[in-house]
Amino acid sequence: MQFRLPKYTSKDYMVLAIVIVPFSLFYNIMAFQYNLLSSLPFFLVTLVCTMLAFSVYFTICGAVAVLMKKRFPKEEQLNVRLSLMISTFLIMSGLFLFLLFNIYAAIPYFGYSFNETSFVWAYFSMGISNIFLTFLHEGIDRYENWTKSIDETNKLRATYQRSRLQGLRSQVNPHFLFNSLNSLSSLISEEGDDAEKFLDEMSKVYRYMLRSESDTMVTLNEELKFLDSYYFLLSARYGNGLQMTTHIPDEHRYLLLPPLSLQVIIENIITQNSISKTSPLRISITAMDGSLFILNNVQLKTIKDDFESDAALDNLLSKYRLLNHQALVTEKENERIIRLPLLQQQEEVAV
Repeated sequence: MQFRLPKYTSKDYMVLAIVIVPFSLFYNIMAFQYNLLSSLPFFLVTLVCTMLAFSVYFTICGAVAVLMKKRFPKEEQLNVRLSLMISTFLIMSGLFLFLLFNIYAAIPYFGYSFNETSFVWAYFSMGISNIFLTFLHEGIDRYENWTKSIDETNKLRATYQRSRLQGLRSQVNPHFLFNSLNSLSSLISEEGDDAEKFLDEMSKVYRYMLRSESDTMVTLNEELKFLDSYYFLLSARYGNGLQMTTHIPDEHRYLLLPPLSLQVIIENIITQNSISKTSPLRISITAMDGSLFILNNVQLKTIKDDFESDAALDNLLSKYRLLNHQALVTEKENERIIRLPLLQQQEEVAV
């Protein structure tokens, strides 16, 4: 088990390294005054002892600060957190100095006798130092969080741009187009009416795909209408080997999600799993509690033939993170569930 010292920010111990020597010298001068310079060994021994004591005190204060941060993490709790931290540190600094000065007084080598005036001035100066260091660490923490959020935003922005490129590719997916044309050719040779219906649904699919590039969000109802046409094309190819059911309450139909979300997920399911009439691939789409759930039975292919669908699904999940929402993929032995949050209002993606 690895032991880690408590840290309020990543720069805690860099700050300690900077302030420890001047702080120790200052409080040694307050305590020992001119006796501090009586000899070099005495000067070094007292300096090292005080530095060690301050290091322990600093570490304990760091642990208290971390606990306060965990207890009051929210932005609106900042004033409460700072007030409690400063009050606690002022009490701790008084106890620390009282203990340190009395230890020095108890050890004959130091030749020190407790002086109330020196103690009061030391406590006053340490109180000011505590307040300064508390605000310094809070400022460092806020700066680190800001730079971290900037980095995350840049990464997600790059992911979103890849997602848009992936969306363009999926709109003209040659495999899907080739398979659709093959199905259309078969229907034309067999039954003209079905071919006309297929061509109509195919035009709806590509019309929606082309329109979706300009939309940041669409209603679930629009996605479901698209899915009806998309499923019609898939059914022409897979027949009874692909079975899809939807159960969407009316109150969820006009909530929002990124366009082509269902197409990305359905395509990913199909490319990962084997499909046959004897062992059909079943997909169930439901909505509850403000989320859309896509469930499918798992019957993985021995060899995958399309890895772009995995990238498209990853990009969809990243798009939700960019919108500050969490989409979840739950893998089980015999089924997989994907949960997509449905949004109440239009939310723009920063690009």
